[in-house]
Amino acid sequence: MTSSAHALGDVLAVESDPGGGFVPPGLGEFFPEALFQFSILGVDFEITRITLLLWIATAAMIAFLVATVRNPQIVPGKLQWVGESGYSFIRDGIARDVVGPKGLPFAPFLASLFFFILANNLMAIIPLAQISPMSKFAFPLVLALICWVVYIWVGIKNQGLVPYFRDIAFLPGVPKPMYILITPLELLQNFIVRPFTLAVRLFANMFAGHMLLVTFALGATYLFTVGNFSAVFGPISALMAIVMTFFELLVIFLQAYVFTMLMGTYLNGSVEAAH
Repeated sequence: MTSSAHALGDVLAVESDPGGGFVPPGLGEFFPEALFQFSILGVDFEITRITLLLWIATAAMIAFLVATVRNPQIVPGKLQWVGESGYSFIRDGIARDVVGPKGLPFAPFLASLFFFILANNLMAIIPLAQISPMSKFAFPLVLALICWVVYIWVGIKNQGLVPYFRDIAFLPGVPKPMYILITPLELLQNFIVRPFTLAVRLFANMFAGHMLLVTFALGATYLFTVGNFSAVFGPISALMAIVMTFFELLVIFLQAYVFTMLMGTYLNGSVEAAH
């Protein structure tokens, strides 16, 4: 994060209410102070709390997956069963059924994508973390760009450079005069809209979920401590915070699955040319 990002964080952060009223959650938490700063080739880098959460979540998921296969048994134990079930879910449900007959080689990539997003999403409800790195747009955007490079590379590898871009720009069976309208839309959809919407969907859901949880949690704290009749409504806000936590858990799994599923559909179009 550069100094300009610090300034943006300072502007967006919600100042304390001098009158002692309720202070709604702002965007300041998405722009935490840097813990470490360094420069490489003149480019400034900063390590923030959110960066550390990304590393912790990734390391924890890698450790979990390694532990599931460390001592494999013919009759799997509970840990091995969980790991194998998760991988099989992505291999069979997406790599085989969505990508198609040629999709099994992509199963490790798709499973890694799913578990990486899932681990980082879970940080949204982990005590002391309580924010998902995916609620920062930069992280989903990098993932989307990686996916963008992969499915274009796969398309060129399987179909050839010219046939791949020709089939995207000039859909088979479309009347030639319609290419004036269809070709720009297809190019825009495949090379701009896809990665952008892939990133925005994940970011928006995790961002909104965090804001909802913080709003109810802060509301409960305020209602319990402000005194007077407001304390009666404190349990309602606390209950909503609990309910929204379970709802957020559903969103956490769903968004990891949707991101991976969409990548599977893009790979399907790259592996086989449109007919």
